[in-house]
Amino acid sequence: MSRPTIGFVAIKPSSAKEVDALLADLSGASGVKRDAAVARLIVIGPRAVARLLALFESDAPPVARAAALRALEGIRDARALDAAIESLRDREAAVGAAAVSVARVFLRSERGAETLDRLTALALDASAAEPVRIAAIRAVRDLDSDTIAPLLESLSQDRSSAVRAEAAAKGPRQKTAKDPVAEIARIAESGLPDDVESLKKLVAAASVDAPLATLLRIVERVRDREAAEPAARRAAWTTVRAMTHLALAKRGSRLAVYDLRESLEKTADPLPVDALAALSLVGDASCLEPIASAHSRSTDTWWRSHLLELFQTIAKREQLTPRHAIIKRIAVKWPAFQ
Repeated sequence: MSRPTIGFVAIKPSSAKEVDALLADLSGASGVKRDAAVARLIVIGPRAVARLLALFESDAPPVARAAALRALEGIRDARALDAAIESLRDREAAVGAAAVSVARVFLRSERGAETLDRLTALALDASAAEPVRIAAIRAVRDLDSDTIAPLLESLSQDRSSAVRAEAAAKGPRQKTAKDPVAEIARIAESGLPDDVESLKKLVAAASVDAPLATLLRIVERVRDREAAEPAARRAAWTTVRAMTHLALAKRGSRLAVYDLRESLEKTADPLPVDALAALSLVGDASCLEPIASAHSRSTDTWWRSHLLELFQTIAKREQLTPRHAIIKRIAVKWPAFQ
């Protein structure tokens, strides 16, 4: 019996069901669950592209269409570029800005010249939504000074004060090996260095400006590297992953919460402080049972204390009372947890 296919990529029935469920979360779920679905779809990768494009091109709500573009940005599949280019002037600003982010990924691809032309035209279009124009300016800053200098000069006379300010905010980023954002994007695509200390410095330097999808890829790559390292060297990589989680969390992103949750479910040892800090910022209700489980498995007083504090922080932020189903379930599974 042949497997169903999407485009040119074979998809197992179980994977197709997972993609269907995640796509449904893009349309009808809360913001937290939607972010988690985006992250999962990025991990699934090219197998989800055709379905994401179909959702994007449907009459789904704008929030779902924008989320589909966020997933496509992270997957970086060339099939997404046409849809993004055609949607740069979407009537919904959030969709247009998300389309800019997808197009940005392909500025240095074979279709880079075409992509730059479209983004430049958008940045100059006074009738376009201001947030989308600003997103386009930030996107083309990935290119060298000579390429975008004429655009920035034109925008310095724009009637929009916000656009003028963005054009003058700072010089275009030089894409050299010393540029942390450029470098972290390169290793997210090509692979991690062997020097874990240099990676720590790079994550710290790029944490504010690197695209969220790039940071998510670093989390994924470091997790794989951890699993392959001997126990004596694993802790350093775990620390880098926690740093990257905190970088995402400080920018309000829940893209990698699923990885923090899985770490709590699997670990027998305390996680780094940065992982706890990330969870305190962006952990959601789905993290509470793994927290309680980790607490029940540990005999480390420090770890148990911080897990309890973390649990209380998340429960308060999510406004979960003792009557909530998750809290009731935890009370049954781990009656000593309080």
